[in-house]
Amino acid sequence: MKEQIKNTVYAGVGALFLTKEKLNELKNEFVEKGKLSREEGKQFVDELLARSEQAKDQVNLWVNQRVEERIRDLNLATAADVADLRRQVEELQAVLNRGSGQKE
Repeated sequence: MKEQIKNTVYAGVGALFLTKEKLNELKNEFVEKGKLSREEGKQFVDELLARSEQAKDQVNLWVNQRVEERIRDLNLATAADVADLRRQVEELQAVLNRGSGQKE
């Protein structure tokens, strides 16, 4: 029965993103109804919080990868590209200034 409860909650995608407060409310409900002991309830919440953090990390990673792919697809300049261009412009300006006798 306890495994069935856990599996039901784990199966719901929304459970992965529940807040700690909501998880504690759910735990208290299960404990009050006698479906979980206090220790099982604590383990249940800890496990769900860990899974939630993992899921959030995976979603963030996935989103970041998709954004980077889209930026590459659009062929937009990156901050590193712009910094490199600035450096090249400064070098060229220095060469031009030396050639015309001006101070840098």
